[in-house]
Amino acid sequence: MKKRSLLVVNMLAFGAAAWGINTLVAGGSGLEQSDLKLLQEGDIVFQHTGGEQGRAVQLATGSPWTHVGILFKRDGQWTVYEAVGPVQSTPLDEWTTHGEAGHWTVKRLVDADQVLDAEGLARLRKAGARYNGLPYDLQFRWSEERIYCSELVWKMYKNGLGVELCAPKPMRENNLGSETVQRVMNARYGAAPPLDELMIAPGALFDCPHLKTVLER
Repeated sequence: MKKRSLLVVNMLAFGAAAWGINTLVAGGSGLEQSDLKLLQEGDIVFQHTGGEQGRAVQLATGSPWTHVGILFKRDGQWTVYEAVGPVQSTPLDEWTTHGEAGHWTVKRLVDADQVLDAEGLARLRKAGARYNGLPYDLQFRWSEERIYCSELVWKMYKNGLGVELCAPKPMRENNLGSETVQRVMNARYGAAPPLDELMIAPGALFDCPHLKTVLER
């Protein structure tokens, strides 16, 4: 009886260990192997983030998407290259936990098979390397000293691949009238917001016709 009990315990322990290994390989936070198999380097990932800034971005742009980054593999593991203060690579399994309710979406360049070959990916990485470590731009300026998430993605595609995902537009063309947006703008700019400053929002990238949806979670 004792031998049988010990055998059952060992089988359960082995099964738990194997499940843990599979979970780790898949990302460690609910990422499925079937999801990971759909991903390609250079894919663009979107999520909803909370906080007052996230809500202000949603209200100003009319889009639920508030954060965006680019997928790359690093030492065999999926990471998200993102401007989050500073610009850095974040493991995908960690990144997915930062969005509201864990929701995230993956989009891909329509002609990725022609553009994002080994040479194209190398150029994309090189275009992003120049921004590595830069602080987050809370004022959403179109500059090179600080950078925000969607600006990083746009500039990497433009500078690295010559692909303009969509046209930046002046701040004034967003919906700036809500109390939340006005409060955030006042805190960032005072009485003189740069209404003619070119900007690119996560929602604008999400709606870009050059991108197709690959995965929604």
